[in-house]
Amino acid sequence: MSTEPGGELRRSLDLMWQGVPEPARGPRHSLSLERIVRAAVAVADAEGLAALSMRRIAAELDAGAMSLYRYVPGKTNLIDLMVDEVYGEDLDELAAVEGDWRARITRSAQLQWATYLRHPWMLQIPQGRPLLGPNSMRATEIALGQVDGLGLDEHEMTGVVIAVNSFVAGLARSTVENLQAAEQTGLSDEDWWSVHSEVFATALPPGTMPMLERLGEAGVWSGDFDSFGFGLERLLDGIAVLVAERQA
Repeated sequence: MSTEPGGELRRSLDLMWQGVPEPARGPRHSLSLERIVRAAVAVADAEGLAALSMRRIAAELDAGAMSLYRYVPGKTNLIDLMVDEVYGEDLDELAAVEGDWRARITRSAQLQWATYLRHPWMLQIPQGRPLLGPNSMRATEIALGQVDGLGLDEHEMTGVVIAVNSFVAGLARSTVENLQAAEQTGLSDEDWWSVHSEVFATALPPGTMPMLERLGEAGVWSGDFDSFGFGLERLLDGIAVLVAERQA
């Protein structure tokens, strides 16, 4: 393995932006980078990142495991490519969204929310320093365009995009974890609450936690409330105040 600073990063970026060149001589490639990445995404969707390996992807493509290394140096690079592949799924719809800034951000957030539910493994990928692939950069370009011309400066425009993305990713993470908890523990939400209720019936006399009791009686824990829609609207309300101030 190369110890060159940024070597792994450079390999991923080269693959994203330049692809895999066809050999100057000899037989042409029998696979394609696109097929490999899409097969990897399908495996991660169905079984999670833990199931991802070059051997597993090769089996999906009915190819030899070593043949994949002609296209992708390793699993780290493959995951980088998978992330950018997913970023590209809704780009055309994102670019075509119409309406005012609020309607466009709302639709973008809804598409991002749906992406995380389709590809929950995306929430495991660190995004502190996201890789600047062609799809992720275009997605960011579109997002910034949605708040351009509102009177916000460049820092505020970026802040709005980050705030919305962080809200969607944060709530998606807790939602996905809740969905996965039933599979991992074998306990449905109803069973989980039933066990708690049995314990609380003796451990917590009525009136001990009045606020939580009030919420329970109101059905807050039923999961019927649209937390995503509510939170997004409140976030956009706050952004609207800033926009109004800048346009005054």
